[in-house]
Amino acid sequence: MSQTLSNPPLVSRGVAPVTRLAPVALPGPRLGLGLPALLLLAFGVVPQLGGEYWLGAILVPFLILSLAGLGLNLLTGYAGQTSLGSGGFMAVGAFATFGFVVHGGLPLPLAIFLAGLVTAGAGLVFGLPSDRIKGFYLMVSSLAAQFFFEWLFQKFPWFYNYGSSGTITLPRLELFGFDIGSAQGRYYVTLSTVVLLTWIAVSLTRSQIGRNWMAVRDMDTAAAVIGIPVYRSKVVAFAVSSFYLGIAGALWAFLYLGSASVQSFGISRSFQVLFIIIIGGMGSIAGNFIGAAFISLLPLAIDHIAQGFFAGHVDAGLLQNIQKAIFGLLIIGFLIKEPDGLARLLRTLGERLSNWPLRF
Repeated sequence: MSQTLSNPPLVSRGVAPVTRLAPVALPGPRLGLGLPALLLLAFGVVPQLGGEYWLGAILVPFLILSLAGLGLNLLTGYAGQTSLGSGGFMAVGAFATFGFVVHGGLPLPLAIFLAGLVTAGAGLVFGLPSDRIKGFYLMVSSLAAQFFFEWLFQKFPWFYNYGSSGTITLPRLELFGFDIGSAQGRYYVTLSTVVLLTWIAVSLTRSQIGRNWMAVRDMDTAAAVIGIPVYRSKVVAFAVSSFYLGIAGALWAFLYLGSASVQSFGISRSFQVLFIIIIGGMGSIAGNFIGAAFISLLPLAIDHIAQGFFAGHVDAGLLQNIQKAIFGLLIIGFLIKEPDGLARLLRTLGERLSNWPLRF
């Protein structure tokens, strides 16, 4: 019995059949045992063993700088957009938090979150020119944001509640009615915030938004050809990056410094955050923590060694310059050895150590 085919097979017409491929899901983060052990150590062991100095003066700034580096890395390392305005956006987060608490009477967690949204809005505005300018010129545009915010918060006393010193400080540090003014309380709040935002960043970089960022970073023309909304991706990257920087600025001002001024978020702060992602590794989540540890801990180690060997024999000003020179030479050496940052260098070293018995 013959069967009439209204549409003959493609093979009969000399055309190879098209195979439909199912969408491939990207694998999620592999947690393993290392991350839970690290979190257990950070939340359970470190607060019990670390003294007030280590918690308040070493670990809290390290975590906040890691968060600031993460914010800039999302913009530069993942989306490929240069910026030198990190300190200015941190200032927006700090002064906005102060305004929400002092003028608005909001609780601290809500004030910090809203300050992050305000900073995201500011970053979105300064990210609008990214469709027309890029590279060095975009960096100059972000530098204008840095100077604009410094001028803004100094010009209008309302931002620092008309205080004569021009500094901002919160009347009390409370979280859901509990005092968090101690070094341990500030450490727990900072650590919890950094862990939460790092988890969000990891999920974000593995989502469609993150893949769009990386496509724009690699070649924005090709990304536009395949249908990626290039301009929207750039603007979203500026907003998300600024959100992270705003929260980092609020934590830096009130959980680390206690009180801050515009000078606390000057251009040197922007360069410090930039050095973190360059040293740690752009396009790497772990690189932000490695770079922040390098920036935070290595100067202390150099100072301790220098004081032990040269204290009383070398002028204090000269000793400080020697420390800066050593720090700079180490940075140059690491970047020559591994331009992709310490994260890549440590990963390569770990792979070699894990495989070294096989060489014999």
